[in-house]
Amino acid sequence: MAHVVIVGASTGGLPAAYELRDALDNNHRVSVVSNTPIFHFVPSNPWVAVGWRKREQISFELAPVLENKGIHFYDSGVKEIEAQYNRLTLADGTSLSYDYLVVATGPKLSFDEIEGFGPEGFTESICTIDHAEDAYDSWRSFLKDPGPIVVGAVQGASCFGPAYEFAMIMNRALRKAKLRHRVPITFVTPEPYIGHMGLGGVGDSKGLFESEFRQNDIKWITNARVKKVESGKMLVEEVDDKAETIKTHQLPFNYSMLIPAFKGVDCVAGLGDEMVNPRGFLKVDDYQRSPVYPNIYGVGVCIAIPPIEATALPVGAPKTGYMIESMTRATVNNIKAAVEGREPDSQPSWNAICLADLGHTGAAFVAEPQIPPRNVAWMKKGHWVQWAKIAFEKYFLFKMKRGLSEPKVERKILNLLGIKLLK
Repeated sequence: MAHVVIVGASTGGLPAAYELRDALDNNHRVSVVSNTPIFHFVPSNPWVAVGWRKREQISFELAPVLENKGIHFYDSGVKEIEAQYNRLTLADGTSLSYDYLVVATGPKLSFDEIEGFGPEGFTESICTIDHAEDAYDSWRSFLKDPGPIVVGAVQGASCFGPAYEFAMIMNRALRKAKLRHRVPITFVTPEPYIGHMGLGGVGDSKGLFESEFRQNDIKWITNARVKKVESGKMLVEEVDDKAETIKTHQLPFNYSMLIPAFKGVDCVAGLGDEMVNPRGFLKVDDYQRSPVYPNIYGVGVCIAIPPIEATALPVGAPKTGYMIESMTRATVNNIKAAVEGREPDSQPSWNAICLADLGHTGAAFVAEPQIPPRNVAWMKKGHWVQWAKIAFEKYFLFKMKRGLSEPKVERKILNLLGIKLLK
């Protein structure tokens, strides 16, 4: 009997658990370890932060669903991964042995790298449901006393889509509240140009987002290095191609949300230099396996991917939902092969399909593969993108609440969307 343990129960870990349970015979054991008892749909967080969604609409308790699926669940989190012993030390002091381990932890949020940054400082976050709810509390207070907004991402960030979404969602919410004329908005980003998104741009993403920002009176600062945040004030350095400061900005704000840089969570970062990169992300081979311990697999944001290209300031490559889905499927196939005594033969596609809500419209892009040069690089906007994102949110939550994997159905829907886009 093999025991497969998945660490993490978000948009990578939970589907991996369901698919593994369906793929393996019942005499094999599947377990999930999470540091939270709930699942929440992370892409909906920007909506939560302006009151367009509530926690109960995008989250549910994990234990009942996993129990019904025949999956063991531990919500204490992991303190240490003892790879040499095939064992986890959980945060409650107990241990859990495994034959195969899937690391799907997501990232550690590096707010501590900038003075005054983050929810413990003077800016908001939409990275977790708790952060998004706190951001909404601050948003309601802000609406009573509106003023300048600073939004975007800091140096080292790799998840730019939510920053663009939130800027445009706030823009729309302020217009609906008849307050937009009282709120200057500045978008701050380490990207070398608007629409880079850690991907070197996709199609005409630069022109599309610059046009949207101009039409909606959103100013921007690119090649921006956030140095320090104080109450109501942010120090931002604008740099040249050699990362030398060419201009310093003192940006006042009444409300600010910036996406942080990511690192590997402590239990992953602690695996050592052979297994993780300098930021603590898990190194994997073409089959999603650790090159050091091939019974350890990585899925999602926690794995190491090099930047798309050299930039003046650190700009990471994003791990989009469709890309994570392909990692999950490859991992499941390869663990099944290993359990059955076969060599791995499944590799992820690493294609990117992204749907972004821009408040008054939406934008979609296809990057195939995600890392250039690409066979397809396409971007377009329209209200249909908003509808597609809402439909996917409901569809994904419906599946996850009921323990349904059905990976072929999900890929078929996304592939059909891709075909529509390409037409």
